[in-house]
Amino acid sequence: MKLTVIGAGPAYTDRAGAVGASYLVSSGATSLLLDLGHGSFANLAGALEPSSLSAIAISHLHPDHFIDLVPLRHYLRYEFHPPRRVTVLAPAALTERLDALLAQPGFSAESLDVVPLADGLQSEVGTLRLEARKVVHTDDSYAFRVSVAGRGDGAGVGPGLVYSGDCGRAADLRPLIQPGDVLLSEVSFGLGPVPPGALHLDAADVGALSADAGASRILLTHLLSGRDRAATEAATSRAAGGIPATLVDPGDRFDL
Repeated sequence: MKLTVIGAGPAYTDRAGAVGASYLVSSGATSLLLDLGHGSFANLAGALEPSSLSAIAISHLHPDHFIDLVPLRHYLRYEFHPPRRVTVLAPAALTERLDALLAQPGFSAESLDVVPLADGLQSEVGTLRLEARKVVHTDDSYAFRVSVAGRGDGAGVGPGLVYSGDCGRAADLRPLIQPGDVLLSEVSFGLGPVPPGALHLDAADVGALSADAGASRILLTHLLSGRDRAATEAATSRAAGGIPATLVDPGDRFDL
């Protein structure tokens, strides 16, 4: 598998070029996109032709994780004759949310085939396998594990990528992580602490989880404005017992 970072920003940021969360996982001819936050569509279009996506998985319905489904829908609807379609696995309220935003019933269905997520859902997406688990954040938020699909036995092959989405309790991610997996995790509050009720993670949370689960590498994202990047990386790695921790940026590519 390969990971291309399309966007890695939080809800707002003072960092030039930062856009909302979006991460492209590919294996052979399969391309699975995790989230499509504000401003990320243009970066996606620069990485591949968007209608060629095998599927999109949306972690939760905050705009920095899903709102660029609007330009994607327009692109699919108006760029091609006949229009093209993409499958979107998402929280159950996605269609209602998008249609209401545009005050246009049926807006989503014209180009997006929406499949509701559920806790424990497992889905084969081409050569990839996606597993979804609910996490504490909104009332319907998910983390994902992506691995190379097995040979019909329902199991993935080799190390996987676990993506936290936005998560307020690190323990919610533990059932997804297998030894050797790469953890792509939000670290919104950097060195911490996380304010009461904020429902996000900091370096100590992510590091301790990674050490307990036996992750092979930590990729950090969604760092809020004003937090020290280098110090956040170092603190996460220390809390993880030396597991490497790196903050990602749009355009970064990783072999998994």
